[in-house]
Amino acid sequence: MVSPDFSSLQPQDYGLLTDLYQFTMAACYVGEGLENQPAAFELFVRRLPTDYGYLIAMGLAQAVEYLQQLHFPPEALQALRETGIFAEAPQRFWELLASCRFEGDVWAVPEGTAVFANEPLLRVEAPLWQAQLVETYLLTTFNYQTLIATKAARMRDAAGDEAILLEFGTRRAFSPQAGLWAARAALAAGFNATSNVLAALKLRRKPAGTMAHSLVMAIAALSGGDETRAFQAFRRYFPQAVLLIDTYDPIQGARTAAQLFAATQPDQLGSRGEIGGVRIDSGDLEVLSRQVKAILPQGAPVFVSGDLDEYEIERLHRSQAPISGYGVGTRLVTGEGVNGVYKLVEINGIPVAKASFAKATLPGRKQIFRGPEGDLLGHADETSPPGYEPLLRQIMRRGVLLEPLPDLEAIARTSRASVLRLPPGVRQLRQPDPWPVALSPALQQVKERQLGSS
Repeated sequence: MVSPDFSSLQPQDYGLLTDLYQFTMAACYVGEGLENQPAAFELFVRRLPTDYGYLIAMGLAQAVEYLQQLHFPPEALQALRETGIFAEAPQRFWELLASCRFEGDVWAVPEGTAVFANEPLLRVEAPLWQAQLVETYLLTTFNYQTLIATKAARMRDAAGDEAILLEFGTRRAFSPQAGLWAARAALAAGFNATSNVLAALKLRRKPAGTMAHSLVMAIAALSGGDETRAFQAFRRYFPQAVLLIDTYDPIQGARTAAQLFAATQPDQLGSRGEIGGVRIDSGDLEVLSRQVKAILPQGAPVFVSGDLDEYEIERLHRSQAPISGYGVGTRLVTGEGVNGVYKLVEINGIPVAKASFAKATLPGRKQIFRGPEGDLLGHADETSPPGYEPLLRQIMRRGVLLEPLPDLEAIARTSRASVLRLPPGVRQLRQPDPWPVALSPALQQVKERQLGSS
């Protein structure tokens, strides 16, 4: 029988939410007397997903919350002991876990920043055993939220700034927690609202949604009629509701909705005079939106949904279809993953790198310098060249957050501004132009010395 609390995740669980080899490596470091060697790890992607010209960094807030809460309650350590795997581990390994509080420094690009291959989104500088131990959770939050934020930013770019974008993906997300993270990342990268009630309320947002086909079918079947009764019932309790009109015939649904809108009394309108709108979830959305818009009263918006992605949104936007907003689910919260990695780049001041074929890394702690026409990837201790801006900022010192992180609205502004600063060719959805990323002379020298010694 599955434990009833298996699906819950509390801060006391963070310590064990990792891959086994993080613990086995930590135990080995302790046994060899290396656990407190100063280490630097960087989180980055080796290559962008297919047809992506950029990524939007996301997940720092959850990473910081994890690092602040990381600890090992006695029951967690007991459970780990009972596996028998660590029977030969030194006693100091258990002492370190029992007193664990993250005490490292963290550098990161602000959430919402456009980044490119081999550029660090995050750097952790901490005692070796701690810097190693936090890898799994950091990759989880950054990989998934960066994927969602990037897709959301591409959809915002495709739809334009005036369209309403609604996140409908919770039912297709990879887990309940992923549903929360996806909603946050979408809002932080330009979406207007989410249908995930818990996510919206936790983020101090108003949830948004319409209705399902099941309501129309249930009421129509029980009343012996068509969707008119269902629409009337729903608007009785939600007068400004958006009606789903394609359960049967979307054109007839539009006519029914138009009659109800026309009969709406002034005292039933919202504070902005809203009369409601309709949503189309299937069919040729471009053709149907034009037909439906011609039927509805002036000012009644048309929303569309149904397996939308950035490519279809761009097509509809370019066609000038009379669509006010898009509800996006499956193709926002799923897709080709962001294959971020977390690699050791320095140990006790010594730059290190992985040299294996196709997975080689760049040695040393790094800084991203952004210029108007490209990036310079340099050593962390370099000063910014004229006209370039350093992107990685220190977020935590000795485990303490230096200043409050930006709120969701500020991150959304950063996301949009980051995209708008890129050339159109880098932003295009198919076969984007590469954004130039070069190594600084100092980092190039570190790389050559490392290769020469390997």
